[in-house]
Amino acid sequence: MKLRKVTAASAVVLALTVSATACGGDKKDDNSSSGGGKKITIGIKFDQPGIGQKTPQGYSGFDVDVATYVAGKLGYKPDQIEWRESKSADRETMLQRGDVQFIAASYSITPERQQKVDFAGPYLLAHQDVLIRADDSTIKSPSDLNSKKLCSVTGSTSAQNVKDKLAPKAQLQQYPAYSACLTGLQSKAIDALTTDDSILAGYASQSQFKGKFKLGGFKMTNENYGIGVKKGSDLKAKINKALEEMVSDGSWQKAVDKNFGPAGYKNEPAPKIGDIKS
Repeated sequence: MKLRKVTAASAVVLALTVSATACGGDKKDDNSSSGGGKKITIGIKFDQPGIGQKTPQGYSGFDVDVATYVAGKLGYKPDQIEWRESKSADRETMLQRGDVQFIAASYSITPERQQKVDFAGPYLLAHQDVLIRADDSTIKSPSDLNSKKLCSVTGSTSAQNVKDKLAPKAQLQQYPAYSACLTGLQSKAIDALTTDDSILAGYASQSQFKGKFKLGGFKMTNENYGIGVKKGSDLKAKINKALEEMVSDGSWQKAVDKNFGPAGYKNEPAPKIGDIKS
């Protein structure tokens, strides 16, 4: 009798062990880097309208559309995507730790970042620009920003770049968020807001701002947006192929028109993979 009891207990332990091992195997698939697993975790911005924004209805923006398309080519349906907020200062660390499989978050390719992570793309060529009121005819070139109140967010180098290189007499104003700059622009507390033109177009495309602002079209810098992946990841080649297909089948242009069109954004043609403009 004692022998039978021990055998029965052993059988239970064995069954539990097998079950736990099976569950562990399923969990591994959740973060598969080669596609086709149960889910994929992607980093985006949560607070940039037109680029990447979290809303009560879900997630929207150009980067979201690009990331969703790429994920589809990797074998994941939209409901298999887990979105993770990727703030600018956290992006390299998130990729290095494996918190996300890739990041599409207005992520400019730079030599410094390429030392830490790999990039697929670029998939969009943006430029530093200014957003001004639609009825303002006094700002026609970067030099016209001299003596004007120029806004950007705290910690950004955009406004300082303009002051250092183009308009030394510009009056820099630092606000905590782009939305605060927009409010100041609308109330005439400031004269212009500067950052990437794609980000500016996204804000200006919001329903409450349509027709109130316009882009200067100054193209003061080149910002090559890429999709960040962990150094050495085999995802880079797969994402590059997906981006090429997105351009060739027309989905890329549709995403541009959908997210930036209302602001009159004159986008550059889709860049070729690996063609990084300095």
